Amino acid sequence: MNDIVGTWRLVMTRARNDAGEPMHPPYGPQPMGVVVFSADRMVAVLCDARAVLPDGEPEREYSSYCGAYTFDGATLVTRVDASSDPDRIGTDQLRRVRFDAQRLVLMPPPRPWRGVTQHRELFWERDA
Repeated sequence: MNDIVGTWRLVMTRARNDAGEPMHPPYGPQPMGVVVFSADRMVAVLCDARAVLPDGEPEREYSSYCGAYTFDGATLVTRVDASSDPDRIGTDQLRRVRFDAQRLVLMPPPRPWRGVTQHRELFWERDA
């Protein structure tokens, strides 16, 4: 099993629709984030790092949450006890996990985004 304990920095995001076509990248073209895993708790903070959003983009993407987690090598489940989205508190957040060379790739369940189902991949590198 690959070890996720440590601090990881968001380096890239990717999204596609149900047909596999590329979509707007999660957290924009300049995503910024950090996720920290201790032995039994995690905290994640992600955002669009652009200082100014172009006209037509309705809002800046931002997400943060933390809680106790379990990881079996393929699935990460976080029991959320604090979040920027109050609807997440008390829920289990599931992420499929794979390792791509030295990168940790987290894949949340597909979700609606601007009227289309979006499949996200978030690529993280271990912070030195």
